Amino acid sequence: MNPKLTEFIESGVLELYIMGATTAQETLAVEKMAASHPEIRQEIDAISQAMESYALAHAEQPRKSVKSLVLATIDYMERMKQGELPVAPPVLTAESVVEDFAVWLNREDMVMPDDTEGVYAKIIGYTPAATTAVVWVLEMTENEVHHDDYERFLILEGSCNMFVGEEVHELKPGDFIAIPLHTPHRADVTSAIPCKVILQRLSIN
Repeated sequence: MNPKLTEFIESGVLELYIMGATTAQETLAVEKMAASHPEIRQEIDAISQAMESYALAHAEQPRKSVKSLVLATIDYMERMKQGELPVAPPVLTAESVVEDFAVWLNREDMVMPDDTEGVYAKIIGYTPAATTAVVWVLEMTENEVHHDDYERFLILEGSCNMFVGEEVHELKPGDFIAIPLHTPHRADVTSAIPCKVILQRLSIN
């Protein structure tokens, strides 16, 4: 493949285009490239199918959070391509403390954009066994159920009520909670500021 086409495909702009997150200038550039190069159109179709499969595999029904997680994945991949070295964050347990994640939390790029709506995430570590992210929740999360991942949270800032099955957990900074498999859960923010958490998903395999 032409090196320029390869560079365009690997830039991440096609993923953003599919999700409607490109600027007007980027949208025009993608559409011009797709019209001129069948390889770009084929890549757009392949990415669309992959994202649809991801959404179906990770959600009981399509959720707004899927977009934020896909964007977080693209951001993480771009950081790796730019030279950031992958480092495995510690596994979250009931003994975990905020300071365990200071190396990431003190970074200048670990901030929530001012125009965030709903949920914003920054992945800080990925392996086939675990995905770890810093997540900001402005108001609430949608109800979800996990069958293949153990989900764990450590509250960093703000507070929320975590609804897990029939139970309600009032969480504040420093609190830890592990979500059982096959259990519906969601979070409602109870603080005046976004609830900022460490989110970790551990594969059962």
